[in-house]
Amino acid sequence: MERKKASDYPQELLNLFDKYVHGDIDRRAFLDGAQKFAVGGLTATAIWESLRPNYAWAQQVPKDDKRIKAEYVTVPSPQGNGSIKGYLVRPANATGKLPGVLVVHENRGLNPYIEDVARRLGAANFMAFAPDGLTSVGGYPGDEEKGAANFRTVDGQKMGEDFHASARWLKARSDCTGKVGAVGFCFGGGVVNTLAVKMGADLAAGVPFYGAQPNATDAAKIKAPLLLNYAAMDDRIDAGIPAYEAALKGAGVTYTVYIYPGTQHGFHNDTTPRYDKAAAELAWQRTLDHFNKYLRG
Repeated sequence: MERKKASDYPQELLNLFDKYVHGDIDRRAFLDGAQKFAVGGLTATAIWESLRPNYAWAQQVPKDDKRIKAEYVTVPSPQGNGSIKGYLVRPANATGKLPGVLVVHENRGLNPYIEDVARRLGAANFMAFAPDGLTSVGGYPGDEEKGAANFRTVDGQKMGEDFHASARWLKARSDCTGKVGAVGFCFGGGVVNTLAVKMGADLAAGVPFYGAQPNATDAAKIKAPLLLNYAAMDDRIDAGIPAYEAALKGAGVTYTVYIYPGTQHGFHNDTTPRYDKAAAELAWQRTLDHFNKYLRG
């Protein structure tokens, strides 16, 4: 399939797709709305297909990359769904203890894109753990639409506890320095913000990508230095930035906000047309710099 860019689509259509991705409308409603953009032999279904993820594009670090070793492990989560399975990636030639980074997926479960992000961190000499919030319903099903449907059936509070248990497990590992950060995308960005509230000083650094923000009372509990990455064309999430900034400032939290011009929600995800290569690479370099500064110091 030919790779398209966000700029190949009208913004109204991208906004409609954003609603579909976040469960505000179903596929039928998206197709109905996309109908008016189906011109010149293009069908609404073809538009839908072209906007969906293509995982062949996602692999920046191959599964068998010599720099890393990866495995699936199960972590106990007594306050959550009992246990949560995830993808653990470590540098192949690590000597001594490593800082840990929790990688939190979008509202689809542990898909190939998120696994690749964990491998990227492993290749950058971190121990990365990417839990699958869909563990209690059989795990990521290998299909985005099914993943989204299954995601909506999991108790949100319990899933939150599963991520919290994962972070604590990573921090307590004998091969971890005890310094743990978290990075998350979309739903996972919101989880990183929530973990920063819940964990206080136990979270050493947080990097939410276009994540929903906690309220001011909760934000005041944050101790972790935050790097906040947002997309300029993401009105839904960006509406919460001013209040969050004010709360973080008021609480004396160390934070930096970057809003990437012309980008869409999901711009880091290299499997869809919303991907913006320049912004994604810059945001990722800033993410690595943030973790190197606060997790290795």
